[in-house]
Amino acid sequence: MAARKPAARKKTTATRRKKPVRKSQVRKPARGGLVQRGLLATALKVGEYHEQHGQTVMSRRDAAILRYTHEGCPTCKGNGQIFTKGKDGSFTGSKPCPAKPTKARAGRLRVALSARFSGAKATGLCGVTCPCGWKEKPRYRDAKAATAALRTHERKKHGGKTVGGRWYAQVAEGAQSSAAPVKETAAVTKADTSGTTMTDAEWEKQNKPLSPKAAAAKGVCWCCGGNGALYSAFGGERITAVCPPCKGTGKPSTTHQPANA
Repeated sequence: MAARKPAARKKTTATRRKKPVRKSQVRKPARGGLVQRGLLATALKVGEYHEQHGQTVMSRRDAAILRYTHEGCPTCKGNGQIFTKGKDGSFTGSKPCPAKPTKARAGRLRVALSARFSGAKATGLCGVTCPCGWKEKPRYRDAKAATAALRTHERKKHGGKTVGGRWYAQVAEGAQSSAAPVKETAAVTKADTSGTTMTDAEWEKQNKPLSPKAAAAKGVCWCCGGNGALYSAFGGERITAVCPPCKGTGKPSTTHQPANA
């Protein structure tokens, strides 16, 4: 009779099984060689340029529509919107023309040609400039968009701090801002007939020119120091002349700046 096999011994602890290592299912993009990376960077640059150009053309098209629908408008002078100016002559903001359009619609072909091939295609748009040399030609629809572009440049290149950048506008020929024009005083030169006993040196000491930095801090004209007049004397004859840069107002001028400003 064959011998019986002993019964299998039962284990009291379960056998620990190692979990299989699962491979990641996410595919990692290959970096490629120098040529592939160069082609990819070029394609991205071309795409960015075409996107920006398309936005510029759309802004030009909107500006052309406003010019044609407000053609002959006495309020905006055919510009479609009004740019406001400060006392120093710099642009401070923009707003749509409040007057009713003179025409109901503008021709599609006329608008397309004006937005792409006309010499005045940038009329009614805003540009941006920065003292660091960065500049963008008029391509923004209004002052708000131009200011946003300037703030983006300042965050990228200047750490978010303002360095004196500004935006400017290209208006239609004959268009005026809503700000009242500054009344300029005519340049007048006259001799002193008051009978004062001042000497020539004391008379000329009335001139108070300032450095560009000091004049900007005080908000006055750098040439006359805010007096609005210049004093000269020769051979006992004392002469008073209106300050040419500020036209006698004593305020800073944007058109006449010192050479070292």
